[in-house]
Amino acid sequence: MAVSSSGFTTHPDFKRSRLSSSPFHANNNELELRKKKRRLSLFLDGNGVRGSRINSCCCSDSVVRRASGSGNSIEKPEEKRSHRSRIQAITVLPFPSPHNDWVNVDTGIANEKDMGINLLNEKVNESGTNEDGSSWFRKSGEDLGENGYRCRWKKMGGRSHDTSSQWEETWWEKGDWTGYKELGVEKSGRNAEGDTWWETWQEMLHQDEWSNLARIERSAQKQAKLGTENAGWYEKWWEKYDAKGWTEKGANKYGRLNEQSWWEKWGEHYDGRGSVTKWTDKWAETELGTKWGDKWEEKFFAGIGSRHGETWHGSPSGGGWSRTWGEEHLGNGKVHKYGKGTTGESWDIVVDEETYYEAEPHYGWADVVGESSQLLSIEPQERPPGVYPYLDFGSSPPPSADDSLDLPPPPLQ
Repeated sequence: MAVSSSGFTTHPDFKRSRLSSSPFHANNNELELRKKKRRLSLFLDGNGVRGSRINSCCCSDSVVRRASGSGNSIEKPEEKRSHRSRIQAITVLPFPSPHNDWVNVDTGIANEKDMGINLLNEKVNESGTNEDGSSWFRKSGEDLGENGYRCRWKKMGGRSHDTSSQWEETWWEKGDWTGYKELGVEKSGRNAEGDTWWETWQEMLHQDEWSNLARIERSAQKQAKLGTENAGWYEKWWEKYDAKGWTEKGANKYGRLNEQSWWEKWGEHYDGRGSVTKWTDKWAETELGTKWGDKWEEKFFAGIGSRHGETWHGSPSGGGWSRTWGEEHLGNGKVHKYGKGTTGESWDIVVDEETYYEAEPHYGWADVVGESSQLLSIEPQERPPGVYPYLDFGSSPPPSADDSLDLPPPPLQ
């Protein structure tokens, strides 16, 4: 469901900017911060370790909203990532393998084709040393377990002659007799300056214990740290789909650049029957105690719903300001708009305006199934006649893809 809105003169003009949107831009040291962020993106390009490209910091989707109109001049924050634009994910390519496009236009998670997972059918255990003293290894194998479990895997890596820089990659596919299937990749490394990076990607298919429906989930985590400064960032993304159109997507991001830190969280939920909820919450702070942030949420069903949000700023001296706003879409062409701020401005009006929102995800069940052929083709062990899979119908749902990764990154210290 998508209806273009006629707009309202006091409504903000939404423009997404990747660099200018950083919360660092509330300060005057933009140029220096850009230089340091560029430093964060540079890794050793040699001895099998390829450089990382970081297009923007974790808070890249923050937006400064502006609005002007008759009557009161209102500078009102509101985010419409959910209905007029899509998050463009940070592209991070720190790995020597040729397939490193981790970006999906919807959430930032690549599909399996982009990951280029190519497992060997035979066991391999090789290693060697190059003329410059750097070394490398490559291994592959197969692990078997109960209930038809089979895991095929491949691992490779390398290091410089003095071990100051190194990289490692692991690919795998898993399956068992219950129909569970999983693809995964993990990559990590460091360079001579002490910069480190770590990423993992996972795609899984299982039968939901509560709805009995097939579900596909994808997740990704990424982290990078500077070795010479107190700087780094971490991201966690996830997507979940089931066969009846239920969809959930979200991301958590965190970053630090010396005395400044920022956070961002956002989520989308579609129930498959026309109800949709979307939200974003982002904030930043400095070591001196200055803090600022912005958040919004929208909920819609059958043309009726609401949007509301808040922008705030605080200082170490105790001063600060906040501004809240809201919209009630009544389903009859009328929209109630209201808001107020601590500086004295306020508005409360009803306008004629069409309602626009997405009742269905831009990328849903049919799309993820169409791009998961390698996942769906995973085979467990051959099942002997008369042997049946053990199904665990416990009281707890299975772990989600974003929660099941058993290799958490080290915290940003």
